[in-house]
Amino acid sequence: MAEALYIVGTAGHIDHGKTSLVRALTGRDLDTLPEERRRGITIALGFTRLDLDESRSLAFIDCPGHERLVRTMIAGASGIDAVLLCVSASEGLMPQTREHLAIVELLGVKHGLVALTMADLVDDELAELAAEEVADELVGTPLEGARVIVTSAETGAGLDELRGALAELPVDSRRDHGPFRLPVDRCFVMKGFGTVVTGTVQSGRVVDGDEVVLLPTGEKARVRGVQVHGEGVDASRAGLRTALNLAGVEREALPRGTVLAHPDRLAATSMLDVRYRHLDDAVPMEAGVRVRLCLGTAEVLAVLDPLDQDQLLPGAVGFAQIRTSEPVVCLPGDRFVVRRESPITTLGGGTVLDPWASRIRRRDKPRAVAQLERLEAGEVAVLLERAGAPGLPKELAARRAPDAGEALGDVVLAPAELAAHEGAVLAGLRGWHTERPLEAGAPRRALCQGRLEALSGVAFSALVTRMEGQGSLVIEGPRARLPGFQVRLDAAQQASVSTLLDRLVPTGLGGLDAAEATEGLPDGDALLAHLVSGGRVGRVGPRVFDGRHLRDLVGRVRAVLAAEGELTPGRFKELTGLSRKGAIPLLEWLDQTGVTLRKGDVRIARKSPQR
Repeated sequence: MAEALYIVGTAGHIDHGKTSLVRALTGRDLDTLPEERRRGITIALGFTRLDLDESRSLAFIDCPGHERLVRTMIAGASGIDAVLLCVSASEGLMPQTREHLAIVELLGVKHGLVALTMADLVDDELAELAAEEVADELVGTPLEGARVIVTSAETGAGLDELRGALAELPVDSRRDHGPFRLPVDRCFVMKGFGTVVTGTVQSGRVVDGDEVVLLPTGEKARVRGVQVHGEGVDASRAGLRTALNLAGVEREALPRGTVLAHPDRLAATSMLDVRYRHLDDAVPMEAGVRVRLCLGTAEVLAVLDPLDQDQLLPGAVGFAQIRTSEPVVCLPGDRFVVRRESPITTLGGGTVLDPWASRIRRRDKPRAVAQLERLEAGEVAVLLERAGAPGLPKELAARRAPDAGEALGDVVLAPAELAAHEGAVLAGLRGWHTERPLEAGAPRRALCQGRLEALSGVAFSALVTRMEGQGSLVIEGPRARLPGFQVRLDAAQQASVSTLLDRLVPTGLGGLDAAEATEGLPDGDALLAHLVSGGRVGRVGPRVFDGRHLRDLVGRVRAVLAAEGELTPGRFKELTGLSRKGAIPLLEWLDQTGVTLRKGDVRIARKSPQR
């Protein structure tokens, strides 16, 4: 196989000799369907290969020229590197020729040639005049300045010159580094092999044996054979005409428009933000018009909503949102064509900027336009901004906006979103301190409110840890507080604390019910919470104890365990003088705090303190 392979699409009006010219160049007739042979026109996409020399080959895609088959032409043109425009020497440029030229331009095809066909039907003088007229009419089109070569498939005139010109066409590189994508343009069953699909690999690589997913359905299959330009190979890459033999899937599951990809690398979408150009000769259209979107080999109905204008006027260029009736598969930079729903004519097209967009409301359009201007200029961080408060999972962020944003746990955030999250945490702490001035801090999870609820648990924990490292807050156990915050008791509160402690001291390990301990004390519950958080009071279930009594109990229990090796319920009652009813809650508290470990009916010392 030649090292350099590229794809040339034929375009032009019906009966302008596209298929005959390819047959004369390659020796292969691409009108293979019975109806094509009967009617003398190309209906389906035809494919064949031409070896130019030892190092370079090309594949022809012969696109239909009939107006009703422009959709098929678009499907073929979406994967080409250059165009060979065929124009009859006896008729010149026709309306369908101009539509094909517009489509080629909208799809971003930059290189091409013009073959003035059927030169045997006119004399040399008329052929030369026709060539000059074609060159003049191509001014302002993608083929302005392209070579016009006079040819005849019948006599062979100009074919050698055309082969030489084809060999000199420049070829732009494809996205070999991206995720594998192959839009399916044909699917058939081959006896002895099963289901076979063909298409042009848009990006990435596929290897024999790979598992692939069929988008948008999500059905999976396995590659069990790869051909490139008709030759068996181990792998294929971006820019190559490829046939894949698939196992585990039926032909019916692979209509044109299906995209093959590696699992978990791409997802279908129904909302695209785009740069759109309305053709100079297109009819004016109102915002929100229903159209036909041609993207890759797919055609779906959609709504086209301009973002920076109220109406689509001839020649207008701007940003728009396209909302599709069925999911499609695309990436930033992909080209598309828009056709009128009825009557079916080409309206315009453009470039996908954000295939993961959210619905844009009228009031949000100015902001969206500003974002898309930045995105079009190369600021991929805009995609993180559009992801909003949740951010993007790290794996998605690495694909959509590499080296942009701030990593936070398992997500990546736009810097503005991260700053807003930090501000929300600080606002939550300020509010907590204001509403609960007697508590040493807020439970960390209690701060996860409002916009912070959009974060995963891992990301929220990472946010709090990050802010602690920056000195924005202080973490003390399960609570967080602002730096410099301290609980300050006034004289009345200090008196209430003294009263509460005086009530607890004489109760020893009997303790008091919390309501009984705070009875009649202003701010009693808040003061009790303050004392518990500071360790001056201990809480076991509904009862509270003087903290010194509990600490003394821990010391005595540890001494018994060190001396005797275990602690039975009877020994604990003997140690404390408590009844079973009073002893059980304290024994369970000792287990929970990591002092003891229950084994059957006895307790032993826990080897390492519970954290």
